[in-house]
Amino acid sequence: MLAHGHAALSAPAATAMQLTTTPQTSTRWPPAPLLLGAAIAVLAVLAGALLGYAGALVTLAVFGALALVLWALASLEVALCAVLAIITLLPFGTLPFKFVLTLTLLDVALAGALLVYLCQWMAGYRRHLLVTPVHAPLLAFAMVCVVAFVSALAHTAFTPNLARRFVEFLLSVFFAVLVVEHARTLRALNRLLRVLLLLGSASATIALALYLLPPATSERGLNALGRLGYPTGSVLRYVEDDSENAQRAIGTAVDPNALGGMLAVLGALTAAQLAAARPLAGRRWPAYLLLALLATTLLLTYSRAAMASLLIVLLGIALLQQRRLLWLLALGAALVLLLPQAQAYVLHFGAGLRGEDLATQMRFGEYKDALELIGRYPFLGVGFGGAPDVDLYLGVSSAYLLMAEQTGLLGLAAFALVLATTLGWAAGHARRALHNTALAPAWLGAHAALLAALVISIFDHYFVHLDFHPLQTLFWLVLGLALAATRLASLPAGDAALST
Repeated sequence: MLAHGHAALSAPAATAMQLTTTPQTSTRWPPAPLLLGAAIAVLAVLAGALLGYAGALVTLAVFGALALVLWALASLEVALCAVLAIITLLPFGTLPFKFVLTLTLLDVALAGALLVYLCQWMAGYRRHLLVTPVHAPLLAFAMVCVVAFVSALAHTAFTPNLARRFVEFLLSVFFAVLVVEHARTLRALNRLLRVLLLLGSASATIALALYLLPPATSERGLNALGRLGYPTGSVLRYVEDDSENAQRAIGTAVDPNALGGMLAVLGALTAAQLAAARPLAGRRWPAYLLLALLATTLLLTYSRAAMASLLIVLLGIALLQQRRLLWLLALGAALVLLLPQAQAYVLHFGAGLRGEDLATQMRFGEYKDALELIGRYPFLGVGFGGAPDVDLYLGVSSAYLLMAEQTGLLGLAAFALVLATTLGWAAGHARRALHNTALAPAWLGAHAALLAALVISIFDHYFVHLDFHPLQTLFWLVLGLALAATRLASLPAGDAALST
């Protein structure tokens, strides 16, 4: 009875309390609109500041990059594609502001991809690490590089910039692991390869357009990228750095040899599609068009090492897989030899083969000095900062000699072990890969691209040089694609990962 009376008495009180509190709760803003409004306000202030300080072009670039970063954080595949886009389209772009260090766009993209990958582990989306025979040699190579870097601090000043560039180098090495982790299925591998070819075609188109435009117009367009850390002023490049000689295509890669190396790698990947029964694009004619675009732009870079590497890969594919490509090679050679516009290129190429031009003679001097440096510091090299002796210098136009300079013969041996394990594992599964019509385009293309990079590395250094972080990342990307393709070839027939 008392309980019933108490309930009866409490009901009006509860009603009164509800009535008195209703006006207060009705004026409380939900958290989502508050956060959205705050975000819009911050973005508006940032947009205004950027417009006033850097102009419309940089503002669009920053907000485009911000949107891309937010999108990439939702998916490892998107994060990897963002890395590919920066490597091919804005390889040397930096953030338009400095936070202790001036970070490059590629730094941000690689860090974002690594963050997404680690978050997937923490969220439980990944349960086991995908290990290949190359993982152990790759880890050993990275450890030797770290030891060489630390040991060189006895004679090299430790600076934030040197530390940043060395961390970039390690990120590029382990980018191969991220590629293998993502490309667990043939469908995922093919998507990455298609995106790479699409972005490569865009990069070649931009480079070709800048080459064909009047020099003053091209220079103005390239100088506009100065807000993103690109060099300004007289940025166009010419043979032997003499404006009286032929202009060299550079695109957004700053250096014509760097652009040539990227185009040669992508050209090798494309050439493999000409021999495939089921090309990545579905038909062969897009591969022919893309190869023509890449080869034409590559010729205009006047990069002899890159052109030679592509020719070697094309000849290998023609002899091993598709004899009809020999006619294509013969036609291309005839055009280059007979067209009047190509005679300057033929003379330039021939002078290099004979060792008569200044650039080739300087390389011979670099090789001699590099061997002298390696002879003095054979075990762990001199690190990544500089040579300790005033009569020598760190730098040579050969990736393998540069690797020996930086990390000694021990580092070069570890690097060679990574490559030997990769190619040996590929050779063991080559027959199965090439007989699988769905896998063959990806497997052959990735290994053709890797072979092109290895040939270029004999005569150029940018795949291991700290100043060419985008090209380093491209090299380890290609190695990761090759590993992913061989792993798929090692799976039993009918495995779900091989479905397209």
